[in-house]
Amino acid sequence: MSLILVFLLSGCANNASVEKYPFNFSGPTMGTSFSVKASHLPKGVKTYRLEILVQKRLDEINQRMSTYISDSEISVINSSSNTGATFISPELAKVLFQAHEISELSAGAFDVTVAPLVNLWGFGPDKMIYQAPTETEIQQLLKVVGYQNLIINTRLLSLSKSIEGASIDLSALAKGYAVDEVANVLDKQGVTDYMVEIGGELSLKGKNLQGKNWHIAIEKPNTEKRELQRVVAITDIAMATSGDYRNYFEQDGKRFSHTLDPRTGYPVTHKLASVTVLSDTTMKADAWATALMVLGPDEGYKLAEEQNLAVLFIIKTDQGFVEHATPLFSEQTKVEQ
Repeated sequence: MSLILVFLLSGCANNASVEKYPFNFSGPTMGTSFSVKASHLPKGVKTYRLEILVQKRLDEINQRMSTYISDSEISVINSSSNTGATFISPELAKVLFQAHEISELSAGAFDVTVAPLVNLWGFGPDKMIYQAPTETEIQQLLKVVGYQNLIINTRLLSLSKSIEGASIDLSALAKGYAVDEVANVLDKQGVTDYMVEIGGELSLKGKNLQGKNWHIAIEKPNTEKRELQRVVAITDIAMATSGDYRNYFEQDGKRFSHTLDPRTGYPVTHKLASVTVLSDTTMKADAWATALMVLGPDEGYKLAEEQNLAVLFIIKTDQGFVEHATPLFSEQTKVEQ
């Protein structure tokens, strides 16, 4: 669910040098934007052909997982009152299975059935209302929220809802999945040095134009202006960031974040400002970033250590922002020699 701006610093000094990438493709997708850069292209691989393949894969995923498309696979499932088994695509089954796994590990802090609450609070596909719902409205919708209400059979490729009214929001891991799939497209074409980014979620492989690791700058979680918190030089890894400081509304002097706790139905109120996760897949990093953002600085850090995750927590204090990184994050982001 990351709406964080993650700066992509390829090591280039100016915009002119960025254009030297033999493959540099970007555009809108999934309600945000994507950017794909490759430092080298194998002989015989044409840029226009690669653009077609990347765009085709993005469009396919969007058509399956976007709640902003009325006839997408997930929208059709959400609009159906059927609680019996429904056949689903292999890729939707894969994403839902990953979601279920992290829901279990986070004790429900991550939950794709939060969709009714997301819409109620005005953070879904409907028009933003900038008004907090009532306690009665929240409690009513909590009755249909719960990842246990989804029964996924990955062998038969079927999905059942145990309760009518349950609906799904994949925004917390679909972008990550799309990043992974675009990276697969590049891999199959023999591309070995690339950066794929969708809405701040990343997959990095090989080296940048200067033959160094990719330089990625994490934004300081400041609502007033855009600043850098730190730059990491990483490669052959996936990265996702989630935070509460870009997508929110204020009412009567109180700020309501888009990060909802599916267990309570309310936006989080703790002091954790952003979470950055490194992992082997962007889908996993994306989902974990959301789960840990919901859990907060203490419970989230404890779980991250238990699961041996590479995570950077940025916490708001009266003295400013404080970083708290897990040992694995510190190990994987050592200064490049």
